[in-house]
Amino acid sequence: MTAAPPPTHSSGRQRDAARTRAEILDVATEEFARLGYTGARVDVIAARIHTTKRMIYYYFGGKEQLFTAVLERAYAVIRQQEQGLDVGHLDPVAAIRRLAELTFDHHEEHPDFIRLVSIENIHEAEHIIGSATLSELSSPAIEVIGRILEEGRAQGVFTADVDAVDLHAMISSFCFFRVANRHTFGALFGRDLTAADRRQHYRTMLGDMVLAYLTGDTARER
Repeated sequence: MTAAPPPTHSSGRQRDAARTRAEILDVATEEFARLGYTGARVDVIAARIHTTKRMIYYYFGGKEQLFTAVLERAYAVIRQQEQGLDVGHLDPVAAIRRLAELTFDHHEEHPDFIRLVSIENIHEAEHIIGSATLSELSSPAIEVIGRILEEGRAQGVFTADVDAVDLHAMISSFCFFRVANRHTFGALFGRDLTAADRRQHYRTMLGDMVLAYLTGDTARER
């Protein structure tokens, strides 16, 4: 067997550039999530990774573009998980519960994502709107939900005439609230929504709530 040739200088530079970009995004994510878009400072981000503002501007163009790149990477994580979701072998009830659990798990495991989305809402989604990557990105979950709902109605399992986007909003709302509002909710009601010993309770509760909506009598008088 012939040994693989050593990497070229060009490929080495590419790996170094990719690693540098990733390091910048890691630290920038922490800073933006902690201090918001306005409060985060590029010079602090640069100092934390022992580089210069000029280097960050070289890779990203400026603070606005850096924040946009942080958002793009954060959304890419959940989109990749949605794309990898395999529910084709499950019945509609189990499939919709699995989809809800995926969102629950992701939001719990990525609190910085919750903070970044909250910050971007304060800025009225201006960075998302300005990003060709994000503004044109449709959630794979919507397509999955649509297929599950169609199959569930065909089997007579789901009686509610539910829009896939509405159901996605319902699932996301619970998962987002649980993480984003855990401090205020805990201060007001003395209950930690993210307590480890109640995690499974809330995870099951989400699926039960969604399925109750889908299988209950939600028909309106016409």
